[in-house]
Amino acid sequence: MTDITHVSLRPVAEQLVKTFESGGKLLLCGNGGSAADCAHITGELVKGFKKRRPLPSTLQAAIGTNRLQLGLPAIDLTANSALIAAVNNDQGGEYVYAQQVMAYGRPGDALIGISTSGNAKNVIWAVKAAKALGLYTVGMTGTSGGALETLCDLTLKSDETETYLVQEDHLMFYHRLCLMIEEAMFAE
Repeated sequence: MTDITHVSLRPVAEQLVKTFESGGKLLLCGNGGSAADCAHITGELVKGFKKRRPLPSTLQAAIGTNRLQLGLPAIDLTANSALIAAVNNDQGGEYVYAQQVMAYGRPGDALIGISTSGNAKNVIWAVKAAKALGLYTVGMTGTSGGALETLCDLTLKSDETETYLVQEDHLMFYHRLCLMIEEAMFAE
């Protein structure tokens, strides 16, 4: 397990807070277990994670419920199977995330690309597309960093090499990131 004290989470959290505060969104991509991590991160940001994040009372009254929460715009690029299949069929599997970045990404947004090796081709193409569009890019990798280390604005690296151990570290990284973001953005 990686000693998290040497991993630079604060700069990533601060940049993501700036992204959200300026009206930007977070895009996420990865494969296999890393795709599951994208869904997990999206869930922690779109609804309350540790805090409830209640809507303002005027909005609650206008909608007619107090069950909804304030959320942060995070899009899991691994979730739309029909679109992924179409891009895979028409353009090739290495472009399934980059094509979505081209459609959803805007300057001021951010992308987190997760690859335990740092060399997943479809994640690399997504980062390249994001950089071209002016998105802030974060890679989450294993100890080698792979190609993502040199492509991304910041890379969060596990000290591990075995996939499942890298993924365990990634869980710790993104839970702490989500806590830091939520603490900065929601007063409750």
